Amino acid sequence: APTAPTVPKQRKRRRGSARFAGMAQEDVDAVPVPAQPDGGPALPGLGPAPAPAGRRGLRGARFAGAAAEPEAPSTARPRETGPVDDRARQEAARAVERLVSLRTRQLSGEAHALLVELAYWPAARVPLLAAELQHAGLGADWATLLWEAASLPVERLVAAADALLAAGRADDAEQILRQGVGRPAEEIGEAVRGLAAEGRHREVRALLDAYVRVRAPEEAARSAAPEPRTLVPLLLDAARGVSDTRYWDLVHALRVAGHHT
Repeated sequence: APTAPTVPKQRKRRRGSARFAGMAQEDVDAVPVPAQPDGGPALPGLGPAPAPAGRRGLRGARFAGAAAEPEAPSTARPRETGPVDDRARQEAARAVERLVSLRTRQLSGEAHALLVELAYWPAARVPLLAAELQHAGLGADWATLLWEAASLPVERLVAAADALLAAGRADDAEQILRQGVGRPAEEIGEAVRGLAAEGRHREVRALLDAYVRVRAPEEAARSAAPEPRTLVPLLLDAARGVSDTRYWDLVHALRVAGHHT
């Protein structure tokens, strides 16, 4: 009989980088991180199965109108989404079979390299990988893949989150966004400006909703620097959807930073 896959060992990730700069402590504690070999906290396993009809989605403005709002056409760059066909399903299944083989042979380094490669797959295939990994009992590998995907460029990050939400994996979509917004404020601001210029307003709302929830108001205020006239209203609108307290904290931080509100 084939040997059952062993529990994967996770590569220790350097902490204290700019990825989590400026987070309030309670928000940092809320961001899941992968299991560490020194006994640190572990990411949860696979998210729940696709939500049944009627289940409440993400709170506040997060992904507001995801099912109803049409996507504005973009001419800037192609998006790595598209119909999920039988070929995509077969490729996802083969990739997970390969991962199972690597885990069975205790080739942790090669397994992690494969997960990094899979994180760069087109966004539409991310839910397929989730389903295949769950079926194979590789919940820890799915958590690692989510963590790696959170380091993708912001536009690819929000596309992956959008695909997960559309597949009924709202918890995974929320997790990848919360992990992904732990990057420099200026990078978030530039990404939001680009998404807004392309008319991708739903993705702007999803990204900023996660951002103002996780990052400290002072850090969120710094993200307005690339284009205050565009970004300040968007940030305030996202903060208003979180709470009155977060809204007024951000108003104060923006004023201290020299931005008119």
